[in-house]
Amino acid sequence: MKLTNILTGPKPSLSFEVFPPKTSDTFESVQKAVTEIATLSPSYMSVTYGAGGGTSAYTVQIAEDLLRQGVPSLAHLTCISSNKENVRQMLTNLKVAGIENILALRGDVPQGQTVENPLYRHASDLIEEIKQFDGDFCIGGACYPETHPESVSASQDIENLKKKVDAGCEFLTTQMFFDNDILYNFMYRALRAGVNVPIVAGIMPVTSAAQIKRICSISGNNLPPQFLRIVDRYGDRPEAMKQAGIAFATEQIVDLLANGINAVHVYSMNKPDVAKAIQDNVRYLIQ
Repeated sequence: MKLTNILTGPKPSLSFEVFPPKTSDTFESVQKAVTEIATLSPSYMSVTYGAGGGTSAYTVQIAEDLLRQGVPSLAHLTCISSNKENVRQMLTNLKVAGIENILALRGDVPQGQTVENPLYRHASDLIEEIKQFDGDFCIGGACYPETHPESVSASQDIENLKKKVDAGCEFLTTQMFFDNDILYNFMYRALRAGVNVPIVAGIMPVTSAAQIKRICSISGNNLPPQFLRIVDRYGDRPEAMKQAGIAFATEQIVDLLANGINAVHVYSMNKPDVAKAIQDNVRYLIQ
């Protein structure tokens, strides 16, 4: 099923993200976690794509396995380290596997490498490539409520987002955020600029203090005072931090749904217990 049919449907959607293993020796444990999350019957599940395409075969396999379990799947595809042949081969693999939905991303430069790709400088270039391919894919893209870290301004970031939509992007999924007011402001600015595709709110349940350090070092998210108080109080108590992180994410989702945001994507980090807790907490809100 194409995700635009889900995202524009009468019911709110709740979806989860999983990531493939980096090596074959961990595939079985990842597959087990993915299967457990799939049993929750989410609206759909997305499968990430490793830096430089290092997990591309696993991305296709997991996305295909999800379809067999009756869960619509969204396969990530990055382009920063790819050439046309690589991209076309990956699109062929996805089409053969029956994958209908692609999240088109520029991707991060692999650690220790410097890549300047003349073919795919931006995600919009990849979107155009996918549109030209005979695959009839539903194409999504990423957006950044707190502005892409490489953009010189918020207005330029919105302009680049409009380019993605004009190139054929049919829905957008946000980077994680912890202050819902930031999302509401972003959505207003995006709509005013003519970005009128469905926007899926990306929520990260932070379940450990170590996650906070990683989030701040990579994305520089704004952390609201109430969230910082949770980390300060419970950061050195793993189970308490996990419970508080799930509760904070739940409160975000409840507020989003109450304000008419009908699509929420949870960055569940291959943790079935976290995914289940979130789903249980909002079960009656998404029916």
